[in-house]
Amino acid sequence: MSPVLAGVLQLLALIVALGLSYRPLGDYMAKVYSSERHYKPEKWIYKAIGANPSVEMRWPAYLRGVLAFSAVSVLFLYLLQRVQGSLPGSLGFVSIDPDQAFNTAASFVANTNWQSYYGEQAMGHVVQTGGLAVQNFVSAAVGIAVAVALVRGFARSRTGELGNFWADLVRGVVRILLPISVIGALVLVACGAIQNFSGIHEVGQFTGGAQQWNGGAVASQEVIKELGTNGGGYFNANSAHPFENPNGLSNLFEVYLILVIPFALTRTFGRTVGSLKQGYAILGTMVTIWLVFTGLMMWTEFAGKGPAFELAGGALEGKETRFGISASAIFSVATTLTSTGAVNSFHSSNTGFGGGIDLLGMQLGEIAPGGVGSGLYGMLIMAIIAVFIAGLMVGRTPEYLGKKIGTREIKFAACYILVTPALVLCFTALAMALPTPVHSMTNSGAHGFSEILYAYTSGANNNGSAFAGLNADTQWFNTTIGIAMLLGRFLPMVFVLALAGSLAEQTPVPETAGTLRTEKPLFTGLLVGTIVIVTGLTYFPALALGPLAEGLAA
Repeated sequence: MSPVLAGVLQLLALIVALGLSYRPLGDYMAKVYSSERHYKPEKWIYKAIGANPSVEMRWPAYLRGVLAFSAVSVLFLYLLQRVQGSLPGSLGFVSIDPDQAFNTAASFVANTNWQSYYGEQAMGHVVQTGGLAVQNFVSAAVGIAVAVALVRGFARSRTGELGNFWADLVRGVVRILLPISVIGALVLVACGAIQNFSGIHEVGQFTGGAQQWNGGAVASQEVIKELGTNGGGYFNANSAHPFENPNGLSNLFEVYLILVIPFALTRTFGRTVGSLKQGYAILGTMVTIWLVFTGLMMWTEFAGKGPAFELAGGALEGKETRFGISASAIFSVATTLTSTGAVNSFHSSNTGFGGGIDLLGMQLGEIAPGGVGSGLYGMLIMAIIAVFIAGLMVGRTPEYLGKKIGTREIKFAACYILVTPALVLCFTALAMALPTPVHSMTNSGAHGFSEILYAYTSGANNNGSAFAGLNADTQWFNTTIGIAMLLGRFLPMVFVLALAGSLAEQTPVPETAGTLRTEKPLFTGLLVGTIVIVTGLTYFPALALGPLAEGLAA
């Protein structure tokens, strides 16, 4: 079987698995967030944190809950790393330096999981399981909660109430993420992923000494790392490591975990607003972009020019031979079109155009299908921009799902789409202009610039993957990327929740003959075009200096 055919069959199997999960999971999540019942374990949690889950919140109160919980999480994870050397189960590792501890705390709380350290050489069992794995759950639940709040803004009228943040947070963890993770961890263990709390082992004798490996609760962390679109690996090689991702079956299962909740949330959206067709329109947009990017990535990685590429059958440098080009291409697109920093190959070793596809996937806003929650609310923001543009074309006030998109709403949407590009481009410009940061680049020219651009794109978009050639473990990068991750995560949430509150206060307008039919394929095409044009106009100059220049010079 040819590698290309194998890749196509893997993609088809993935589509079938996602299709079978779409309806039951989407409907289940809609029931979870509309239920008025509280389970006993949830009541215990509410009592422990002093929250009343039955009290509805307006958007400022909902936002305060998000920010307060996230701030406490950053502080807790920072302190846990700073005292690691005194904790049991630390495997002899010392406490983490202040700048790296801040970077890691910001990273995992912001659902970014950027790692400027070697996991197996820095973090003990307590920090890995009690700190990082816990944040994998709750940061994902925060993203889903904000998306649900925006959906309620479309579904409700004449009220500013968006639900209860604490109830949404707890339900996301207890009813959605935990059950799926338990089943998923068992699947990964059956595939060969490790799950233990063993210490460091010496394996064999090699030139220069024995090789050391440490065990850990890898399967349980791996499953929530993918399911919650987090991405932080237990080992530095991440999902290219056989302890995390043993074989082709586990690799395909991990890609499934990355995509299943973000895609299914479109049905949750359609069910909640009372129109499944609206959910299908958003789904169609996501699937179109995802398939195009996957096809382009496979083409550019197989079509490399030169004797080395032709002899190897494609761009195999930086690819794990257990997976090859096809599985690596599918995985890399899935991670960069979501907020998942997991990798099963070195993105820095992709062809020039392949690295550009990864970059562009993040720069779109990671909305196809995007991170858990963040992908849906990012796509809905772009839908509002699309109906606004359509309204300008025909000279009428734009409407979406029965809500008028007026001056206030479009300002919130515009601020949302401007925040992340501003962070990416400003930090990249500073890093290239100052004398010290560029010393971290191991490559010069276009590829070196791409390393810097990729780092801040990944951080501000809460992705977490990296071009491996950049030494990011410096005070400058730990601090600035940490700031970019926090601002890139929580500033957009401010505008999303403000928009949700504004929509919920409106009185629905009746549909007329002039209303744009947003459930039709025509709108899906308009939405795809809007996303590509907005992103292209914003990032094209930077992309031209990096991956495009590198690809054309190859």
